[in-house]
Amino acid sequence: DLAPLALELAAWGVREPAELAWLDAPPEAAYRQATGLLHQLGCLDEAADGTTGGITAHGREVSALGTHPRLGHMLLSAVALGLAPTASRLAALLQERDPFRAHGGTDLRPRLDALREAAHARSTHSLLRAADDTVIRRIVQESRQLLATLPTVAAAQDEPDGSAACGLLLAFAYPDRIAQGRGDGRFLLSGGRGTRLRQVEWMSRSPYLVAAEVDDEGADGAIQLAAPIELQELIEHCSEMLLEQANVYWDSSASAVRARKVLQLGSLVLKETSYERPPAEEIAAALMQGVRERGLKLLSWNRQTLQLQARLIFMHFSAPEDWPDSTESALLDSLESWLLPFALGAKNVSDLQRLDGAALLLGRLDWEQRQQLEQEAPTHIRVPSGSRIPVDYSNPEAPALAVRLQELFGMRDTPRIGRGRVPIVLHLLSPAQRPVQVTSDLSSFWREAYFEVKKDLKGRYPKHYWPDDPLEAVATNRAKPKR
Repeated sequence: DLAPLALELAAWGVREPAELAWLDAPPEAAYRQATGLLHQLGCLDEAADGTTGGITAHGREVSALGTHPRLGHMLLSAVALGLAPTASRLAALLQERDPFRAHGGTDLRPRLDALREAAHARSTHSLLRAADDTVIRRIVQESRQLLATLPTVAAAQDEPDGSAACGLLLAFAYPDRIAQGRGDGRFLLSGGRGTRLRQVEWMSRSPYLVAAEVDDEGADGAIQLAAPIELQELIEHCSEMLLEQANVYWDSSASAVRARKVLQLGSLVLKETSYERPPAEEIAAALMQGVRERGLKLLSWNRQTLQLQARLIFMHFSAPEDWPDSTESALLDSLESWLLPFALGAKNVSDLQRLDGAALLLGRLDWEQRQQLEQEAPTHIRVPSGSRIPVDYSNPEAPALAVRLQELFGMRDTPRIGRGRVPIVLHLLSPAQRPVQVTSDLSSFWREAYFEVKKDLKGRYPKHYWPDDPLEAVATNRAKPKR
């Protein structure tokens, strides 16, 4: 524990140990931990660049007491609350070997009650009968000496129920060991470490306590000495350690945006309340987090939007240097550019789902690209029968057209898109809409495969029209062409 050394150096005007010559220099990590504690205690300020600053006026008062900085800060804080006698006994007890360890349990309050009786020359408390009188007298004497060093308390009145404030006094000394109950005697310290009571006792159910002594056994250290503290005491007397944050976040379990105000003390969440009317920007950012987590399916895009996305993916595949990537991963990576501006004002997922997905995607294109999209990646292709058949862009490398064979009579070559560079894969269907051939070379199909296919189809569908010369025949979307 280098806090006393760090405070002494600060009182000399030394900000960094490297300014001095050492036989053994203080370990960097331990020294930084010490200065961090002194900041919490208000003994050091911060320089403009965020590094360790100089000693504060409060730090000089603490240094003058000659006690550990934790206890010095506790003693000075107790003066303002009229708790100086109790604080001086607590400080003397914590500096001394605990005379009540064998029978006192974990709670520090009975120890303070026993010391108060001893200070008033009474010995009825059960803990006093089992304790070493020499040690008790020494603690009482040390407590009187500490009390005499405190300002403006020479004639301080003893508090008959001062032990009730034990937890609050400990919070002044050990702000990093304020603990929140997690059940079964387990606690989380404000410094972020887990800890526990060695055995089940009444304090196991305390919502909050402050640990004065914790060992390092096992994954969670065991609390040796502690006292309970009320939440209201923390809020009222430890306000300089509290941080209130307004959080707007995506709740994965509920698939919804949550807005909460959280009062924190270090790693502890003391209170959580509803955050009314959070900024639209924060709600929209939380919705973006939800879209990234759940994917574009959270937007509930309709078939038209999904087809547009597939067409855009095809255009990027055929000319990546000219067209933005519209795959899901690319869109999720760039939500702030195309979705966030339109999500401002949305309060929930339902509002987000009302946005026009097609308009959002088209908003990423300039006017010229929109014209090219209609020409080079059409939604439908008109075939010789007059039907407009939708193009399937699910495979950007091979857009497909599923069309009945009879509707293509007279079409000599495979339709091409993407500036004429990409032939459409034709899924040729029977009158019953079942595939009979897949080809991207229609002229080759007419020359080589059509007559075999014709034999099969003519046998199965004798009432339909199966010409000998498909290139001169009239295409039809009926059984036979109209006369």
